[in-house]
Amino acid sequence: MNRVLPAVFALALSAPAFGQTVDGEGAKQLSENLSRYVGNQAIDKGVLKVSVEGDAYKIVVDFKALAAMLPKQNFLKFDFAPYALMAKPRSDGSWDVSADLSTSASFEVEGSQGPQSTQFSIAGGKFTGVYDPELAAFASATNSMTGMTMTSRDPTQRVEMSTGAGAAAFNATRAANGGVDFTLAQTMADFVEAIDFDDPNSGLKFPLTVKSPELSVNATGKGMRTKPFLDLLAFAVANENEARLKSNQAELKSLLLAALPLWERIDGTYGFKDFTVESPVGHFGAAELGTSFGTTGIAQNGTINYTIKATGLTIPQQLVPAWGTALLPTDVDLSFGGANINLDSTAKKAIETFDLNKNPALPDDFADTITADFMAGTPKVVIGHSTVKNSNMEIALEGEMTFPGMKPEANVTVDVAGYDKIVESLQAAAKSDPEAAQYFPVALAVKGFGKTLPDGRLEWAINAKADGSVMVNGAMLKPADPAANDSDDEDDSGGETDQTP
Repeated sequence: MNRVLPAVFALALSAPAFGQTVDGEGAKQLSENLSRYVGNQAIDKGVLKVSVEGDAYKIVVDFKALAAMLPKQNFLKFDFAPYALMAKPRSDGSWDVSADLSTSASFEVEGSQGPQSTQFSIAGGKFTGVYDPELAAFASATNSMTGMTMTSRDPTQRVEMSTGAGAAAFNATRAANGGVDFTLAQTMADFVEAIDFDDPNSGLKFPLTVKSPELSVNATGKGMRTKPFLDLLAFAVANENEARLKSNQAELKSLLLAALPLWERIDGTYGFKDFTVESPVGHFGAAELGTSFGTTGIAQNGTINYTIKATGLTIPQQLVPAWGTALLPTDVDLSFGGANINLDSTAKKAIETFDLNKNPALPDDFADTITADFMAGTPKVVIGHSTVKNSNMEIALEGEMTFPGMKPEANVTVDVAGYDKIVESLQAAAKSDPEAAQYFPVALAVKGFGKTLPDGRLEWAINAKADGSVMVNGAMLKPADPAANDSDDEDDSGGETDQTP
């Protein structure tokens, strides 16, 4: 809900204020602005209403009226109080915006396996911000709450989620190359999610509880194309009729091109502190657990990156054999993604090619064409420097994979500190544990391929070629796969043939 309501402001307050007089005529103008993005029907049926209240406009969002407009959802129950948003014009053309986000709601629908219901409540919810029509975004905004609860039920699962106090801050400025740069920081305390899976058909019961005293979300964006997005939304509303859409597809193509590259860069992180998972097989935990994500927009040389980090990991020891306890990781830092991702030419070619007057709108061979163009840019999978470690060992990994001729080719380097500890652990366990006895000779063989570095680490440089060959530290581990015509030649020459004249 905290993300839906700012979007409503963005639609309603798209025109500069410039200290306009708050009156009935202004309310009518705001309604007309809204209708451009949500359609006249939403205004006529009371989904969004604008009125004057003191020196501000009151914008009411009626979710029951919205639900009534949606295609049949088999609602058995729907109880959601309207939201009231206050917007006050400023002399610089922007708007002061505020809202009380405290609410409670519930709804129930008839699902394929039975009733599905959801109830949620937000306590102490407050929102304030300054919306800038020139940015088509909030120049600044904050929201807060004292707590939130949510319960969801269906015939096989019950989920209960709650948080304590939370707060968020958002800021946006004009980007140097067009669009908007923004930052978002959000925190929530006392996050708890309890999942109770109970399937009477299978007899499977599995309760799970996730907890963290602090959850944080941070995001940054550069060059977000906010105004072109609004223009596309307005076009969609004005061209809901299929015939009109087809006749105006030249304008649609122009608007789509104007929205590229969508954004220059977006990065985000999601983190927990003192993260725990309580399950029937034991307790999992991490002092800190987080993920991050970053991607360019529709670019000629795009990139995408993911990371997963965990420190102070704890894993139920009964899940591993006794000899494996010493090998369990306590810290993980994984990094992977892609590079040389050319989506720019793909998107532009698709926009240029599609024709809504044809069925299909794109030629049958279009997928093959853009696939060839995409692969011509030599995209690659990248493994950034990643580590898995505990107090006795550290495993590090990095490399990349490309696809010449649509076949994978990889160059990966693995190095390990404390490999002897792994071997010693397996050797000791092999005396009494058949599983360890199986792994011990493998560990010795792998060590034989390793190269000892000056700091004592063992390193394996692995080169896998598109022809199927694999080399480790320059030694051939697997030769190239036989060529198709090689096997044919062997069949021709290897068997006996009739030489009778």
